[in-house]
Amino acid sequence: MPEYRTAQIRNLALMGHTGSGKSSLIEALLFRAHAINDRGRVDKGTNHADFTAQEQAHHHSLEPSFLSLDYQKHHIHLIDTPGLADFFGRALLPLPAVESIMLVIHAERGIEAVTQRAFEAARHQGKAIIIVINHIDDHLDKLESLVDQIQTRFGHGCLPINLPNADGNGVVDCYFDPQDTPTLFSDAASVHDELVDTVLEEDEALMELYLEQGESVNPDQLHEPLETALRQGHLVPICFTSAEKDIGLSALLKVLCEVMPNPREATPPAFLKGWGDEEQPVTITQDAKDHVLAHVFRVGIDPFVGRMGVIRLHQGTLTPGMRLLIGDGRKPFKVNHLLKLQGAKQIEVEEAVPGDILALAKVDGLEVDAILHDSHDEDLYHMPKLDMPQPIFGLAVKPKKRGDEQKLAEVLHKLVAEDPSLHVEHQESQNETVLQGLGDLHVQIALEKANEVFNVDMDTAKPSVAYRETITTGAEGMHRHKKQTGGAGQFGEVSLRVEPMERGAGFHFESQVVGGAIPGQFIPAVEKGVREAMSQGYLAGYPMQDIKVVVLDGKHHSVDSKEIAFISAGKKAFLEAVSKAGPVILEPLVDMHVQVPQEKMGDITGDLSALRAMVCGTEALDNAQVDINVEAPLAALDDYATRLKAMTGGEGQYSMTFSRYEIAPPNVQQSLTH
Repeated sequence: MPEYRTAQIRNLALMGHTGSGKSSLIEALLFRAHAINDRGRVDKGTNHADFTAQEQAHHHSLEPSFLSLDYQKHHIHLIDTPGLADFFGRALLPLPAVESIMLVIHAERGIEAVTQRAFEAARHQGKAIIIVINHIDDHLDKLESLVDQIQTRFGHGCLPINLPNADGNGVVDCYFDPQDTPTLFSDAASVHDELVDTVLEEDEALMELYLEQGESVNPDQLHEPLETALRQGHLVPICFTSAEKDIGLSALLKVLCEVMPNPREATPPAFLKGWGDEEQPVTITQDAKDHVLAHVFRVGIDPFVGRMGVIRLHQGTLTPGMRLLIGDGRKPFKVNHLLKLQGAKQIEVEEAVPGDILALAKVDGLEVDAILHDSHDEDLYHMPKLDMPQPIFGLAVKPKKRGDEQKLAEVLHKLVAEDPSLHVEHQESQNETVLQGLGDLHVQIALEKANEVFNVDMDTAKPSVAYRETITTGAEGMHRHKKQTGGAGQFGEVSLRVEPMERGAGFHFESQVVGGAIPGQFIPAVEKGVREAMSQGYLAGYPMQDIKVVVLDGKHHSVDSKEIAFISAGKKAFLEAVSKAGPVILEPLVDMHVQVPQEKMGDITGDLSALRAMVCGTEALDNAQVDINVEAPLAALDDYATRLKAMTGGEGQYSMTFSRYEIAPPNVQQSLTH
């Protein structure tokens, strides 16, 4: 049995830009808490968080890794996440499984692109956030201005909970027991007062007591409103550390144990029951004695070990030998082993309690977002789908060896199962399979894994831009499908209307058929035909989107009407309507942040303008750099990494995320349709 209960658990995902020191900080915390005997190093590929062959070869975290430690009767799960922009989708996967996000910021580099995105994602998910400024030992002169920058960017609720001492070789507590010790900037007493004032805003009764007691209150009295402030995002503690020099580690561990919320104090997990119009939020008990309820948030597939799912247990007690159901499945599976992941190690445990993070191995049905439970009462439970970043880079792939097409399809399915921010799309017009990701490196790492782990080697073609098609006006179409070849025939007639929807709305299908002109069992066939046509496109073979289809009328035959007839009629009626609805090609636009030396700004903005990009704003950074916010067509950025490197002598960097689709200019439309 575990020696801890739910109230003693802390679950944190470490997020932040690559190079901020997340993996090194975890290593230092594990060593300080005696969870590991030997302290590894990222640069030597010996740290416990980056243990895969790919991560050790690239010296970067490429996927979430799971470690834990025990400290002062608390059990702390630490999830290391990738800091490269290309792997931000993978970094988001653990968010539904944790109560808190530890946002790690490099003391010299300050708030970088992924830092900003991570803060916004954590806030959107309702997570408590703690900011850790790392690498303080060599950058003491930058710390005060960095705190100002954090407060300007993320809000004035971002407050230090400790401060570097005057020598910069330790930290001074500002919350639990502030001492009159010289600090590098500000002072412990004034910071303490600001922290207390922020927390007391959550509890009017305690505020009155505080004033009655001569403006004195102890941390125990503050605990409940403190958790409210963290949950609401009104308070974001800031800690200072140096993982390399062991500065601030014990203070950080104390804050994690005594300040950050346990599973019952945090924003409750957002479970839903039912689908569509019947979907309703449900409150779970998080009680160890109740039904088992868990969700899968990470899947790993190994050709030798098989499929492993990492789960967060929300309710009930889990032990080996139990039988669990997956979603609304009828057939339970047996839990043979419960595993705690400690980097590359898998440690068997005999019991898990609500709040635990653990793994189940060799269960084929496990997928990301799957719900595990032991009662049919929870068959329809699910969690809101995590908003993953839109893929913006694609490579056409095919196997090098003839006959490996099926093997390639299976491996691509495994890659997407592990990483839902990858997409696989078969483009019929070009007869090619396209693997899409968040950037060049994202796709290349996936292909590298396909080769080295799953033993499938692929040929790749030039990136395919993910164009789409849509319509600009409403129109109607009708088609009668009639086929008589002896014996039973085929008959189906469909009349429908198409209408444009706002950008990003996707697809909406409805039927206004009355009087049984098309029997209800054939309406899904009409929709299937429409969807087939949309997937194949009209102008240039690109998938169609942002279209509403309304079935108006039709005809059927009591003997000859079949599903296949209405599929064909629906498809051709849709294409006829589209031909009259002003079809156009949409191109993907991306939101870019380009960071370059200030003296290069003019050259860079001029080059971007030549690429049809629009500069939306600029921001001066502390390190003589400028951040240029740009919206640009993805098609024009094919070799932008090379261009930027050449123009800045290797000093520029950029990140981009999908923004939206817009109608492509006439010359682009013409080039794609001829």
